[in-house]
Amino acid sequence: MTHQLGISTMSLGRAWLHDLEPKLDQAAKYGYSGVELFYEDLVYHSRKHHGGDTEENQLRAAEDIHSMCKARNISIINIQPFMHYDGLVDRQKHAERIEELKFWFKLAHVLHTDMIAIPASFLPESECTGDMSVVVADLQEAADLGAAQNPPLRFAYEALCWSTHCYTWEQSWEIVSAVDRPNFGLCLDTFNIAGRIYADPGQPSGKRPTADTDLAAAIASKLVRPDKLFFVQVVDAEKLSSPLVKGHPFYDPEQNARMSWSRNCRLFYGEQDRGGYLPVREILKAILHDLGYSGWLSFELFNRSMADPSPETPAEHARRGAESWEKMVADLELNGHAADSAVSVSSSVAKA
Repeated sequence: MTHQLGISTMSLGRAWLHDLEPKLDQAAKYGYSGVELFYEDLVYHSRKHHGGDTEENQLRAAEDIHSMCKARNISIINIQPFMHYDGLVDRQKHAERIEELKFWFKLAHVLHTDMIAIPASFLPESECTGDMSVVVADLQEAADLGAAQNPPLRFAYEALCWSTHCYTWEQSWEIVSAVDRPNFGLCLDTFNIAGRIYADPGQPSGKRPTADTDLAAAIASKLVRPDKLFFVQVVDAEKLSSPLVKGHPFYDPEQNARMSWSRNCRLFYGEQDRGGYLPVREILKAILHDLGYSGWLSFELFNRSMADPSPETPAEHARRGAESWEKMVADLELNGHAADSAVSVSSSVAKA
């Protein structure tokens, strides 16, 4: 069983604190062979090195990034996140997002990637509908436009544990199944799966009352069809010493508690010494062994540690990710395969 591993440049350092090139240097040094590129990193590179974030400058930045990755033998797995797209109530805004998506197609081609990741919207209910027919039609439109590209483009849809309407893996799988396009699949994230059915940062225990039974039911379901699973993100999270409610250092009245927790407290697999407590191993076992998934694995880490301006921050996170991979190989009995690895490149302003 051979897998490809990923790590987020959120985990390598925030965009405005650490340039992309040294982050890619650390990715190469620690043996990663792919990146998820966050759009915010591309915009940051465009502003810093090309004088602004016009479409022309962003395309130049994309050329730079592809060249930097190619020189380090690093593939670009996808560009993400194309946020707040599905189910927009304002259909004029939907039309505007379609035009933005067409520009993302150009970026994807320049980056030499064939995949765009779309997280389920977490806009207020007044701005995004939960009407399944609208959501599915929107995503079918994106899939069909991507399929008509040369070369064709794929889309990976992900439920965030704080999304407005689609916040469980079951809901995201229902939507992917209804979209029913060969180039439209799923991203499963161990944090977002466990962060909804198992964990609750607003509770003193950090867990939902039915956490264990809900986890067992999810694992027993075999999750999804493997051919529709486009990539997997592997993340744990810190158990808080007190509930994330008003008065907590991470509390933000404008954010769902799970989102604030995600921004500040994600951890690499196997970091129980840092407070990790989510059932990541059990979820991964179901995905890798029971389901038989053998594609990209990505460490999409967001954590307050990325705010450290030290030039050593990217190296520290790259090293932690590499150590985490070794723990995964041992814990999940991946037969000692030296898997290709991937790095998910993100920025602190990314919302998904």
